[in-house]
Amino acid sequence: MTILVTGATGFVGRAVVSRLIKEGERPRCLVRDAERAQHALPAASLDFVTGDILQPATLDPAFAGVDLFVDCSFMTANLKQKGAETYYNVNVDGTHNLIDAAKRAGTKRAVVMSGLGTKEDKPGSYMQGRYLAEEAFKESGLGWTILQPSVLFGSHAAFFKGLADLIKQVPFVVPVAGSGKETFQPIWVEDVATCVLQCIREPARDGTTYAIGGPDIFTYNEILDQLMASLHVKKAKIPGPKPFVFLGAAAMQALLPNPPITTAALGLFAFPNTTDLDAVAKNFGFAPMSWPKYLAQHGAH
Repeated sequence: MTILVTGATGFVGRAVVSRLIKEGERPRCLVRDAERAQHALPAASLDFVTGDILQPATLDPAFAGVDLFVDCSFMTANLKQKGAETYYNVNVDGTHNLIDAAKRAGTKRAVVMSGLGTKEDKPGSYMQGRYLAEEAFKESGLGWTILQPSVLFGSHAAFFKGLADLIKQVPFVVPVAGSGKETFQPIWVEDVATCVLQCIREPARDGTTYAIGGPDIFTYNEILDQLMASLHVKKAKIPGPKPFVFLGAAAMQALLPNPPITTAALGLFAFPNTTDLDAVAKNFGFAPMSWPKYLAQHGAH
C-alpha cells in the first residue's frame, strides 16, 4: 500500500509517520520545504514530495499511485493565522484541493484528523471551517474515516505548551478563561496514532466518525493546577469574563509570534471537550495513556 501523509511535519503527522515506519511502511510525505522537513522526520525511511495544499497544481505528483492518504493538515486553533494561511483557506480550500487531487489520481481512501466537538458554526469561524472540511470528505465519494480527538498531549503539544507558557510568562497570576469549570479529556498523541493505524488497516471502518479521548476528564482549573505543580510554580488563578480574556488573547496574538493562546483556541471552551471515557477501548481495543501519568514521567513541556 502506498500511503501519503499530509501535514507530516505537524504534531500528529510526525507521530503517524513514525508509527508507519515502525510497521514497515515507507510513507510518502507532502511537505512545503523538503530540506526543513528532513530535520523533523527520519528522511532515510520515507519519501518527500514538495507541494502545498493551497496550490492545487503542486499536488498531483504527491498523489500519483497513492492508495490512501492520512490528512493531518488541518490548521489547529492553537496556531496563529499568517497571510494566506487562514483557518478557512487551509481547512476548507486546502481540503477541497486534496480531495480533488486524490480523485484525479484514483486514490480510494482517506483517514482524516479533525477534532472533538466539530459542529456547524457562524460563517468564517474556526469551527465552521473544520465542520465544512469534514463535510467535504463525507460528500467526496472517497472511503473516509474521521477521528475527532479531545485536546492532545505529548512532547510540545500546542494546547499544553501554550498553557505552560501562559503560567510562566504572566507575572504573579494565571488568567482563567471563563469559570475554569470547562471540561477536557486529554489524549496522548501516540494513542491517536494507534487509532489512525487501525483505520488504515481496516477498510470496514470507512464511513465512520470516531470521537476519542483519554481515560480521565479534567476541568480547566484542574489542568492548570497540575501544570503548575509540574512546573513547581505557585500562582493564584484569576477568573475573568470571556470578553476580557478574548481581548487579552487578541493582544497576544497581534504582538507575539507564538502566542500562548489564540482567540480561536478560546472556542474550545464553549462546549464540553469530552466523549465517553471508554471510547478508545470500545472502538479500538486498548487502554489509552492517562495525562497525569505522562506528566509525572515527562513533565510539562
